[in-house]
Amino acid sequence: MTTGAEREFDALVETDTAPPARPVAGEPASLPGAPAAVTTGGATGDDPESSRVREAPLTRLDAWWGRVLRTPVRRRVWAWAGPLAVTLLAAALRLWHLNSPATLVFDETYYVKDAWSLFNLGYEGSWPADYDPTFAAGGVDGFLAAPSFVAHPPLGKWLIGLGMAAVGPEDPASWRISTAVVGILAVALVAVIGSLLLRSTLLGTLAGFFLAIDGHAIVMSRVALLDNFVMFFGLLAFGAVLLDRRQSARRLEAWRARRRGAGRDIAWGPALWARPWLVTAGLMCGLATAVKWNGLYFLAFFAVYTVVVDMLARRRAGVEFWLSGTLFKQAPVSFVLTVPIAVVAYLASWTGWFVTSGGYYRDWVADGGTRWTGALAWVPDVVQNFWHYQAGVYGFNVGLHTPHAYQANPLTWLLMLRPTSMYYQGFDEGQGGCDVARCGEAITSVANPLIWYAAVAACLYLVYRVVRYREWRYGAILVGVAAAYLPWLAFTDRTVFQFYTIAFEPYLVLGLAAVLGIVLGRRTDDRSRRLSGIGVTAIVVVVAVAVTVFFYPLWTAQLADWEFIRLHYWIPSWK
Repeated sequence: MTTGAEREFDALVETDTAPPARPVAGEPASLPGAPAAVTTGGATGDDPESSRVREAPLTRLDAWWGRVLRTPVRRRVWAWAGPLAVTLLAAALRLWHLNSPATLVFDETYYVKDAWSLFNLGYEGSWPADYDPTFAAGGVDGFLAAPSFVAHPPLGKWLIGLGMAAVGPEDPASWRISTAVVGILAVALVAVIGSLLLRSTLLGTLAGFFLAIDGHAIVMSRVALLDNFVMFFGLLAFGAVLLDRRQSARRLEAWRARRRGAGRDIAWGPALWARPWLVTAGLMCGLATAVKWNGLYFLAFFAVYTVVVDMLARRRAGVEFWLSGTLFKQAPVSFVLTVPIAVVAYLASWTGWFVTSGGYYRDWVADGGTRWTGALAWVPDVVQNFWHYQAGVYGFNVGLHTPHAYQANPLTWLLMLRPTSMYYQGFDEGQGGCDVARCGEAITSVANPLIWYAAVAACLYLVYRVVRYREWRYGAILVGVAAAYLPWLAFTDRTVFQFYTIAFEPYLVLGLAAVLGIVLGRRTDDRSRRLSGIGVTAIVVVVAVAVTVFFYPLWTAQLADWEFIRLHYWIPSWK
């Protein structure tokens, strides 16, 4: 039997946590399909005796956890301690020996050198041919004044250059510190967003934990590529969209109450301008696009999601013309709140190109380019030059079909058939500390197989849950996956890589945590059902940790026996 304090605690929590957030207007107080209590008697509860809550005995773990989180202060501490713990774990796994290997790996050859020349010149300068060994040896000032054509906007390289300036460009750790910091902060974000979205600090912490120990996330935080920044800004936008959803629903309810109190109709609904979180989402999407153009998909998908959410909120509020009122009254306002600030953020990232005279195509018109005529003849040359540059970038990215040994068709990404080898260095006995016949150092962006495949399966199950029960929290997670994945299916013949999936991995682990929450059930569930849920979740966590320990050397360029390395190629295409 539970104590009075434990029963009070059970009334405040769903799985483990602080009091659930107050539901927004028109939404249920708990997740659809989740039982609120264990009752006896008939299913309808018409009989007073049948509606009594049966006090099922708690598991020992639940009873202990209830005592731990008995007071509001302890619950608040847990709400911070869980996300903080997984963030510190992520920092340890990402910052350890960050300067190894002391050479440019994979596309670091472009982004690190571009970042340093950008930081010094204001635009990406060119470098002498075969300069990587010299750069790694400390010759970081060998950039030339001649500009270099770059395929991606500057923001990610500005951030890499900032880290290099802060630590010192001669230290390889400086090349990667910015992506490492962003990867660490992403774990904290996932834990916090998961706690709020799933209304459980345990589930949010679990999602952050999975991202903290996953190999793909670790590798992408330990190499100076751009995709971690796209993921981070997209995740910030996602969090802002969720906060806007809650805030706008409350403001809609307040508007409805005022109108009805004044005896006025609510047929068309309001045009809500006071939506700061929506503005924030637009800004974050603009910053994601200022790193790589695929950040624009976050803006498009989140915009559609916001419109759909507004429609449904108005229908629940009793707005008669909820569809047309949203499309013709609120949607234009939402467009104004998001798109212009996204455009400004994107253009601001090119400030160095605009304020200097040496950037690529900076003087394209003056150097003989075709000036616009007719109705566009008045457009300043600098704008025409910039537009020509953007057209060139677009043409390069869309037309990139150069074969690569590690290219991966987007259709195979969820199966993880071709993870990217970022670096490999082989050694014979007596070389580089190798004391067996053959050794190697590798950085392979293979995800923790258990976490990856379980997360993919979980999100597929969430598709069913959304269709069957229309659970909006799970739908929001799937929108995040869709925004960063589905557009790539239009480029199946382009040269793309598995590591692009880092942009939607946070939503995969959120989906995995959500399904484990379903498996765990509630403290008030039948004891055997609760014990089985705890057991399954514990097995997933323990095995995931074991797999991370096994794969960690291949994520961090540690010297290892070649036979040990071969044991990690579970699928032949991973080689």
